[in-house]
Amino acid sequence: MGLIASLPEIDKQPRSVFVMHEKSEKLIPLHTHTKGQLSYVEGGIAYITIDYKTYIVPAHHYFWIPKGIPHILRIGHSGTVLRSIYFYAFNDKADPFYSRLGIYPASELLIQMISFTERWDGKMVSPKDENFEFLEALKNVLPKLNNRALPIILPITEDPRLLGILRYMEKNITGTITLKSVSEQFGMSERSMSRLFQANLHVSFLQYFKTLRMIKALELILKTNKTLSEIAFAVGYDTLGAFSNTFYDFTHSRPSDLRKSIRG
Repeated sequence: MGLIASLPEIDKQPRSVFVMHEKSEKLIPLHTHTKGQLSYVEGGIAYITIDYKTYIVPAHHYFWIPKGIPHILRIGHSGTVLRSIYFYAFNDKADPFYSRLGIYPASELLIQMISFTERWDGKMVSPKDENFEFLEALKNVLPKLNNRALPIILPITEDPRLLGILRYMEKNITGTITLKSVSEQFGMSERSMSRLFQANLHVSFLQYFKTLRMIKALELILKTNKTLSEIAFAVGYDTLGAFSNTFYDFTHSRPSDLRKSIRG
């Protein structure tokens, strides 16, 4: 049974834990549940869409979605495994961690603990089961980890004027994209372009473009065999050093470290 078919099962026992290691479905449509969701991304990249924002989760990272938040999940690579555990929420007030959506790098300890749960794939584990204490410990350890959330968020819009601009920026990401050049391309003043981004996306033109570059870089690192220098050039950076520094600001890791981690 896949995750889509299992969605009604997740909430049936409020004080239990549901385990699902998804290896086939690549788009989980808009849904919500009354449990907190812990998911570890293995071998690719995942996208979470919530309220006109898309959160990017690279391989070897995990995310926590608090209970009651409608979201769409999309897997961006055929080899990606999404290892998910849906936890009871009755004690979530014990720590602020459980009430915040976040994306975090996974420690080796957490990866091993999550991988261990595959033996209960597709099952509901109740407090009466001997396995429950392990899952309880897994939930309890989350706030104690180094939880510095990643800020990789790409706002989305339905504004027809802006959609054409965003497509143009993505298509020409290798070139020299500036507020001035894009404004001239679309016959607008720089001030009007800036206002359009702030009003619809609630970020500056520059911040959006930096984020777009980093997302494209993540996808190239995870999905291709291009060298890091080739990837830096493909997303518009003249030097590997400048690219690496910006990548670190966004992901808290170097592109070389991420590539090593996915290749073992």
